[in-house]
Amino acid sequence: MAFHHLLVTGGAGFIGANFVHHWCRRYPQDRLVVLDALTYAGNYQTLAPLAGQANFRFVQGDINDQRLVNEILEQEAITAVVHFAAESHVDRSILGPVACVQTNVVGTFNLLECFRQYWLQQGQADQFRFLHISTDEVFGSLAPTDPAFTETTAYAPNSPYSASKAGSDHLVRSYFHTYGLPTLITNCSNNYGPYHFPEKLIPLMCINILQGKPLPIYGDGQNVRDWLYVEDHCRALETVLRQGQPGERYNIGGNNEVKNLDLVYLLCQLMDELAPQLPVRPCQQLITFVKDRPGHDRRYAIDASKIRRELGWEPQVTVETGLRKTVQWYLDNEDWWRPLLSAEYQAYYQQAYDLDPK
Repeated sequence: MAFHHLLVTGGAGFIGANFVHHWCRRYPQDRLVVLDALTYAGNYQTLAPLAGQANFRFVQGDINDQRLVNEILEQEAITAVVHFAAESHVDRSILGPVACVQTNVVGTFNLLECFRQYWLQQGQADQFRFLHISTDEVFGSLAPTDPAFTETTAYAPNSPYSASKAGSDHLVRSYFHTYGLPTLITNCSNNYGPYHFPEKLIPLMCINILQGKPLPIYGDGQNVRDWLYVEDHCRALETVLRQGQPGERYNIGGNNEVKNLDLVYLLCQLMDELAPQLPVRPCQQLITFVKDRPGHDRRYAIDASKIRRELGWEPQVTVETGLRKTVQWYLDNEDWWRPLLSAEYQAYYQQAYDLDPK
């Protein structure tokens, strides 16, 4: 199914911006409108190369602004909403959960309701879609020998962030079953790649290594995550949007389960190899264990067999290849990440890790 007028919420964030670039490369003839509030993790500079394109429009605004959302839907004749907009960092949700609930739950409700009314005005046409991007964290934590999360795994969120995303998932599901709104839900594992805000694990390690700063590891570093290269995720989202069945959900994973500490070791090896002017070498000696965060889930793992079986998607990038690409990107793009190390970021860093980033 073709979609020629897309609204991408949160399109200046990490995954959203990568999706925007992916779609614009693949379908330059399509009209693509990005709505982003440009909070701390949204960066307009990520989208700046697209600003001159006739089929691209950026709108700074909040998904809770009903008037603005309605205006965009109607003026742009939107046929598909791709909903990334979210407060998405667990650590920040622990320090301040209000923003998570307001954006992830109330904002998603507002977006659904605006799109439902707009869809009704268009005669409930078959070509409309609402794609909601969620997370594997809604399923809770796995023991080492537990099977991976499937689409039917019971929800058991353990942080304010994951609880708010679970709430938004339930709303999206309800709008399909109650109103027939053509919704789709995806639950992905940990993403990594270009344009990732510095507070997240992989960019944090890369940037701290470049500055000779400590590499903070929560607890014993044995927490396991499934790592998905962001371009693989974008291909999956395109596939779901074009081929997925309304009312269905699809798990998207990278088939790359790695312990946090082992991941940092890999990053240190790559940085030692690729960055000749490091202030501390070997950089592995910068690893610093810090107090574990509250409610830290031990393991996530995604079973992505449904999307492979039904839609033909599977990841193409191994964690070794993806990490090499990612490290090289941060080495080549200091002008992108350096301005993000603001006073606000430094204050957050100090509060989260009890380490001084200066």
